[in-house]
Amino acid sequence: MENSELTKRPVYIVGHKNPDTDSICSAIAYAYLKNKCDSTNEYVPARAGQVNQETQYVLNAFHTDPPVYLHDVMTDVRDIDMNDVEGVTEDVSLKKAWHLMRDRGDVTVPVIAQKKLTGIITIGDIANAYMDVYDNGILSRARTSYKNILETLDAEMIVGDAGGYFESGEVVIATANPDVLEDYIHPGDMILLGNRYETQLCAIEMGASCVVVTMGAKISKTIQIFAKEHNCILISTPYDTATVARLINQSMPIGYFMRRDKLTTFKITDKTESIKAIMKKKRYHDFPVLDEEDNYIGMVSRRTLLNLRKKQLILVDHNELSQTVDGIDAADILEIIDHHRIGTLETVSPVFFRNQPLGCTATIIYQMYQEKGIEIPKNIAGLMMSAIISDTLMFHSPTVTEIDKAAAEKLSEICEMEIEEFAIDMFGAGSNLSDKTADEIFNQDYKNFSVNGFAFSVGQINSMNSIELEEIKEKIEPYIKEQMPGLPVEMCFFMLTNIVYEKTELLCFGERARELVRTAFKLPKTQKKFELKNLVSRKKQLIPAFVSVLQQWEK
Repeated sequence: MENSELTKRPVYIVGHKNPDTDSICSAIAYAYLKNKCDSTNEYVPARAGQVNQETQYVLNAFHTDPPVYLHDVMTDVRDIDMNDVEGVTEDVSLKKAWHLMRDRGDVTVPVIAQKKLTGIITIGDIANAYMDVYDNGILSRARTSYKNILETLDAEMIVGDAGGYFESGEVVIATANPDVLEDYIHPGDMILLGNRYETQLCAIEMGASCVVVTMGAKISKTIQIFAKEHNCILISTPYDTATVARLINQSMPIGYFMRRDKLTTFKITDKTESIKAIMKKKRYHDFPVLDEEDNYIGMVSRRTLLNLRKKQLILVDHNELSQTVDGIDAADILEIIDHHRIGTLETVSPVFFRNQPLGCTATIIYQMYQEKGIEIPKNIAGLMMSAIISDTLMFHSPTVTEIDKAAAEKLSEICEMEIEEFAIDMFGAGSNLSDKTADEIFNQDYKNFSVNGFAFSVGQINSMNSIELEEIKEKIEPYIKEQMPGLPVEMCFFMLTNIVYEKTELLCFGERARELVRTAFKLPKTQKKFELKNLVSRKKQLIPAFVSVLQQWEK
């Protein structure tokens, strides 16, 4: 894989919450177009809700996978430039860890065992290990490997196994005469001494487990044989005794000093807002990051948060703040492609905003394919055709234009699918709600709006069957009454739209909901049931009528 592919940033193309067929299909079609025209980013079709039955039928018909699901677009640890701090094992010596951290400029190093984090060691931990006054038994209590001792002292093992450990005894510097040393040397001790034959012999006779001969002094064959017979390790180092005494504790493994318990770690999926609060409470600055399998993958710090990469988005089929994916304030919006009224969404910086009074977002995207001269694949054509049929209710909606009809016909030719025949099957799949719960029906096509401080929502179900619509009404009406107190709106409306007869029964919930409908459509004050003929479009008929009234109301 080329480096350019590795560094591509994802740009998510996403429709509104409770996505309809236009929202899903436009996201897929526009992502394909953008990837054809721009190789610097990876454009990913996404969705902010579950795929409904109608849309799933369309995706199955054209053998297309649904877009990825975005629960929210808040930044998480994956959006931070992590420090690629390589972990070390806990048997590494203090000296090696110190040099490693100094050379790399690290303050904290993770300690790893088979990709799992077992602890952390900091510069401060190592400094404390150097500065603290330990008794001369610390080397064995830390179970220091001879490999570390040889490495730290630049030493050579003359007799013994370099794979072993110094596990018992104390470190003794043998500067006195042999007769005096007999009172100080105990079995298992490590003895640091020079080239005095008698002292070497005495140390081995007294049961020393290891003798370190300093200043590179030659060790006689007799002493070597004697050491083998007594299972005593012989090590030769070029350093003088004072230097060896200073360095020897640096051979101890970091595992003895590292922090194992109550470590502050972050998962790659943790939200940056929550980790910021945690970081502020801690006195150290670097924190290990684990993946979903708890494997260590890198470090983050307060400093790296400054380079936080916000998620990049392109919005299709909506521009209302209440309809966007959660966490939109934490994301960068690059483009908006829509065919609805200009709503409440604000952007930090200028964006490419294409808004046209057409019946469907997919029609706009079809135009963009034509403008760019990009050939439309068969499945993409089928998706865009389906979106236009769905949003215009097979050209029965007042939102439809001649441009929509012409686009659908051309796309029908490309995907080799007859419009009317496909529309009947598609709407039939979408309105087959007998197995759906009231909650699933309610959320299938549901949008929130805010006008002049009034919050309201509108759901809609389209069907070609009057009996089915009556069954849906019996299921959904008591559900909304029950849910209304917990909804974040003052008024809730639900459209039961009959495509064949081009009429809608409008269910109303909320203290002023019926008043709004009566005023908007000039109905008698006593009317409680609303069957509105020639009303099928939420976007072009219902919402504009509500907006004109709400703009005159006072809270």
